[in-house]
Amino acid sequence: MLARISVAAAQPPRERAKISVVSRPGRWREIATEFLQDCRVFQVRRTTSESPDGASRHDFFRIDSTDWVNVVPVTVEGQVVMVRQYRHGARKDTLEVPGGMVDPGESPSQAAARELLEETGYRAQQIERLGSVNPNPALFGNRLHCFLATGAKRVAEIANGPTEHTVVELHSPAKLRELTRAGEIDHALVLATLHYLDLKRESDGGGPSRVPPAGGSNGA
Repeated sequence: MLARISVAAAQPPRERAKISVVSRPGRWREIATEFLQDCRVFQVRRTTSESPDGASRHDFFRIDSTDWVNVVPVTVEGQVVMVRQYRHGARKDTLEVPGGMVDPGESPSQAAARELLEETGYRAQQIERLGSVNPNPALFGNRLHCFLATGAKRVAEIANGPTEHTVVELHSPAKLRELTRAGEIDHALVLATLHYLDLKRESDGGGPSRVPPAGGSNGA
């Protein structure tokens, strides 16, 4: 883009008028959508779409799912509550923040509080929204909602379902940064959530290793 603009600036006025700089790509037009498979936690569909110039049609595959949540729980002592569990895609155990799917009738903040309690046995004094992202725009259309949970205290035992087996670990924010650099935390959506937390700390005037105090605004 920069190269095209600099070339245009070097041309005489008449030549410059012939050069157009496109800021956004054209939109593909969906022609047909076919349901392919229900995989319990998501559905797979094939969509036939026409290219922006109308010259060709192609098949694309989309994964449809409900929205997800991730929550960073911080205890009253300033420790971050993490979850270690086996992931069948990676075929190894991973270190993550608590998270899961938004159930029907739930708000994202309610889902974050529920997942926190189920996966760790912790309950927070406050749940604050950090932001949301698309997990992978090439395949997904849902959103991951990211939350900060402050004043977290353990109030119950872990209540996993039959397909979940989690172990709780407590780490300082500084230790989390070390684990990330070492590749111990490599779940892209977990890293996105932790990045949102760093952005919040910066906007609040704190450094990347500072934990916000308990007590804040409720998120929805």
